Amino acid sequence: MFAVLTEINWLAVVAGTLVFAILGGVYFTAVIPKPYARALGNENRELGKPGPLFIVGPLVASLVIVVTSAVLLRALDVQGLADGIAFGLIVGVGYLVAQTFTIAINPNFPRPFLYTALNAPYFVVCTLAASVILTLWR
Repeated sequence: MFAVLTEINWLAVVAGTLVFAILGGVYFTAVIPKPYARALGNENRELGKPGPLFIVGPLVASLVIVVTSAVLLRALDVQGLADGIAFGLIVGVGYLVAQTFTIAINPNFPRPFLYTALNAPYFVVCTLAASVILTLWR
């Protein structure tokens, strides 16, 4: 199965990773910053300027998600747009949204349902976009 690493279009991986980075930057800093702070219990706290980990961490994690998706798409021989969309939905909802909720249901997240509801659209849209890119740009 890992022989597919040589068959992956790495430009498509970069493009898919950029989708995560660009949409994440816009979504979390411009679209939902106040509700996101509320979901984390930070609405009344003055937060410091984020360090490099704030940018590099999500970028690396997104790269891992996109590479994993590329490997699975190749290993499963997903070729059609409809199957790429189905794959993106399965990964986005079945793994990423479910895992986000699992992480959020601990005492450190005061509003786990809000946190999940705010993150879910980002993960689903990005995973769908990356899966479509990886499927069509084989």
